Amino acid sequence: MKVIELGLEGVKLIQSTIHLDKRGFFLESYQQEAWNKAGISVSFIQDNHSYSIQSGVLRGLHFQIGEAAQTKLIRVLTGEIYDVVVDLRPSSATFKKWIAVTLRAESHQQLLVPKGFAHGFCTLSPHTQVLYKVDQLYNREMERGVNWTDPELGITWPTSSPILSEKDQQLPALCEVLEEEGIV
Repeated sequence: MKVIELGLEGVKLIQSTIHLDKRGFFLESYQQEAWNKAGISVSFIQDNHSYSIQSGVLRGLHFQIGEAAQTKLIRVLTGEIYDVVVDLRPSSATFKKWIAVTLRAESHQQLLVPKGFAHGFCTLSPHTQVLYKVDQLYNREMERGVNWTDPELGITWPTSSPILSEKDQQLPALCEVLEEEGIV
């Protein structure tokens, strides 16, 4: 397993060891002891699976607050995504900064997103399936989100007219979320 530190503290790209032969491949996408040895100690309790029919589906930017905050481990099973992570930790040197990585099914890479970050992705191919582990259960009252077009963040997305859920179309700007939570 190879762990690549990205530009936001705690956000990591994970490359599992892939065993290839004429039949296909085998890999351990998660093995707790190996992860602990790599300095990653997260106890995942739930797997979530999303399927997007079309290219250009944008899901996010989502996060949960308080005790419901989640660490996520994202993996693409089919297709590819442009995956975005935004640092929402006020005490962080990278507060309000974002990074993006392209995750493809054939690369078998995974993205570790710690608590305190907003997360979203845009599908880059049709029939994309994303599997992600979380370490806390979903809590509707603690769910928050930031609008994908927030000019303060200035995220460069791969499309200017994504396919969005009604909920994601109505997400507020980051400054509104921070004010509501008493962070600013």
